[in-house]
Amino acid sequence: MFTPRYAVESAASRRQFLSWSGAAVAATALTAAGCAAPDSSSKSQKAGGDGKASGTAERLTKIGLDYPFTMLPLYSTLVKLSTAGAKKHGITLLTTNDAGSADTQATNLNTWVTQKVPAIVSFPMVFEAAEPIAKAALDAGLIWVTYGGSLEHQSADIKFSFREGGTLLGEAAATWAEEKLGGKGKVAFLTDSTIELGRERTKGMIDAFTELAPGVDVVAEEQAIDPDTGLAKTKAILARHPDLDIVLGVTDAAAYGAFKALQQAGRSKNHARTFVGGQDGAAPSLMAIKQGTFYRASAALEPEAIAGAIVDVPMAVAAGKANPGAEVPITLVRHGDTEKIDELLAQNAPS
Repeated sequence: MFTPRYAVESAASRRQFLSWSGAAVAATALTAAGCAAPDSSSKSQKAGGDGKASGTAERLTKIGLDYPFTMLPLYSTLVKLSTAGAKKHGITLLTTNDAGSADTQATNLNTWVTQKVPAIVSFPMVFEAAEPIAKAALDAGLIWVTYGGSLEHQSADIKFSFREGGTLLGEAAATWAEEKLGGKGKVAFLTDSTIELGRERTKGMIDAFTELAPGVDVVAEEQAIDPDTGLAKTKAILARHPDLDIVLGVTDAAAYGAFKALQQAGRSKNHARTFVGGQDGAAPSLMAIKQGTFYRASAALEPEAIAGAIVDVPMAVAAGKANPGAEVPITLVRHGDTEKIDELLAQNAPS
């Protein structure tokens, strides 16, 4: 379960959330776009940076979820779970299709503000671009919830520890390297430098691994967040280092591409001296971990906790709750964590 800040007090950190490359991987067509205006019977509430709504808070009828990274497996899961969660409260969930473009995201968000969608939950690509839109939303009496970071102008935020996930993965891989490789070998990192989430995850996994396994040579650090890029980059690394032992990914999607590349290079699925790990808790990676392959670990998010926050945090703002934001947990899963893996797989299952 996520931890709401109105239940447990925590200091709100102001984490800058910078740029996503507009030339990044094209988004898949997983989203159901919606920009309908709120019902005429619904009044939007003025919400300030303290997360409190002014006046009498009325029940929300619509929440807009703006999650631009549709190429990640987590996206479709979040839409499915958030839609179902919103429906239980009589709320309609709207979504954008930003197509991996910061400009498109800004256009879609400005449209929602103009149409007065009562509550907006947005994962910003560019901090500077999102800030004036969030302010305009608050000035229009709407609720703005920032996902994955904080803005100066917001009603609340939904956070999870970016660096913690990377650190958990790096520590697990380093321990394995010491035990199985005698602290020697070669490691490659599939990284992301385009957004704060990616930079923090990258730093966490590299710092933790290199500190705990200093005898393992770092042979590559390559930008990759999706399976195709992870596959291509790992193939290129293997051409130079066919004896590569470890690949750690900033996402499970990229790491799963590495997993396939190593198999295509001749590694058996349960190769005893190979370690692949990633972050997010994507279903294909979880299945590979459960089956005892050399895909050995994932720093996993809980989709139900995130989806719950997407609905519950705007509702808490509308109700005037103090500190309505949420902290979403990250759990490292490995082979043998069958109960947890099955729980996460069930959350990722298609409807």
